[in-house]
Amino acid sequence: MVKTNSRRDRLRSLVQARGFAALGELADTLGVSESTIRRDLEQLEQLGDARRTHGGVFWTGDPSTMRVFGNRRDTMWKAKSSIGRIAAELVDDEDTILLDGGSTTYELARHLVKRPLQVVTNSLPVAHLLSSSESIDLIMIGGSIRGRTAVAIGPIADTMLHSLNVAKVFLSVAGITERGFFNSDLMLVESEKTMIAAAEQVFVVTDSSKFGKVSLSRICGLGDVRAVVTDSEIENSWKKRLEIAGIGLILASMAKVSSSDEASRSSHPHPDQENTSTESYDTND
Repeated sequence: MVKTNSRRDRLRSLVQARGFAALGELADTLGVSESTIRRDLEQLEQLGDARRTHGGVFWTGDPSTMRVFGNRRDTMWKAKSSIGRIAAELVDDEDTILLDGGSTTYELARHLVKRPLQVVTNSLPVAHLLSSSESIDLIMIGGSIRGRTAVAIGPIADTMLHSLNVAKVFLSVAGITERGFFNSDLMLVESEKTMIAAAEQVFVVTDSSKFGKVSLSRICGLGDVRAVVTDSEIENSWKKRLEIAGIGLILASMAKVSSSDEASRSSHPHPDQENTSTESYDTND
């Protein structure tokens, strides 16, 4: 068991450092068969740190050089992971999308690796994660880097965002009240307002703990977004408020769901309807 754990730790480090690695390359480096590598990668995938593809594996865990969310795996992490998976189903192949730098948005990005997309982001962790995927045309927003969250904000970021047009933007928020959506960073909120203006469709990805909370600065009103993707623990009173406001509500079940790409893209819930079923999936993420 010690030998197995040691091998898996080294395998994890190799995939993390390279971003993508071929099965044969990993087998040669570790001196084991490809079947052993496949079993080890299955365990790594179940932990949410990797995603297997034909002939190799992509790293989808925390970036090795910027563990921004490493100390933020709080009690809502499982909800955020499920939200990210369901939100990924709203993204069509060849879409041009914009992702902000929240932890829930990062979970969404993990499920976009390998997809043929054009992705714009102001998040260093998201950019680092997606840069390993050859199928993604990645555009990084410049500006002043906020150390705590590793996102680019400020006048340079806003000027660049003003020149862009995207099909969909996905935003994380710190609070939601009847007045709208909020975040705690004034400069970040200005960038998020510009992101909204650049997008044809606006989606908020947030766990249910944010409902009823207010934060420092208002991003937009409830009616300014097309849909909210959250977990199934949202209170019924908030379901009703969102319905009255004409906002689509998509619910991510807390049940374990599959990490296979075909399963995660097998259905695309319409944002004007609740999506409460993930029974066709089976994962250990």
